[in-house]
Amino acid sequence: MTDHQETAKQVRWRVWQQLPLLVALVVLWMLLWGTVSWISVVSGIIVAVAVTRFFYLPPVELSGRFNPFWFGVFLLRFLWDVVRASFQVAWLAFRPRSVRSNAVIAVDLVTASDFITTLTAITISLIPGSLVLEVDRDRSILYLHLIGVDDAEGIDKMRRKVLSVERGIVRAIGSRADVERTGA
Repeated sequence: MTDHQETAKQVRWRVWQQLPLLVALVVLWMLLWGTVSWISVVSGIIVAVAVTRFFYLPPVELSGRFNPFWFGVFLLRFLWDVVRASFQVAWLAFRPRSVRSNAVIAVDLVTASDFITTLTAITISLIPGSLVLEVDRDRSILYLHLIGVDDAEGIDKMRRKVLSVERGIVRAIGSRADVERTGA
């Protein structure tokens, strides 16, 4: 393959990688204007291309793999965790004695994917009682604040929970290498 053909192939791949972002920006543009017309579509395309060129972000590396069964399992488990944690946090708020112990912990993630790390951090932050304080992108570490943790067993339980969430995301959309690495 010549250099010209390889460059053309790379450009096509970048366009396919950027296409979901461009479409989302055009849809957002039309939602902001509250109308779907040729003017809003064309101006949305112009704005989307300008935004992606002037405010360049590295493309998100997607695996191209989606498992609907494991995605459904992940969603059901997430909803269960949100409901259960909501009751636990409500109990902490209304119980007779105050919350005496909190913790800040570090959790080493198994994958190095920015996308999986981001989805794991968002999922954990949406579950009441925990909040991601910082993400060490280079070393794939999440730093979390936990409410109402009384002992080392509670900390270990939360570390296992974070790794379980990561594994669930990898099962649903992770690459084959990530699936092997996490043992999912």
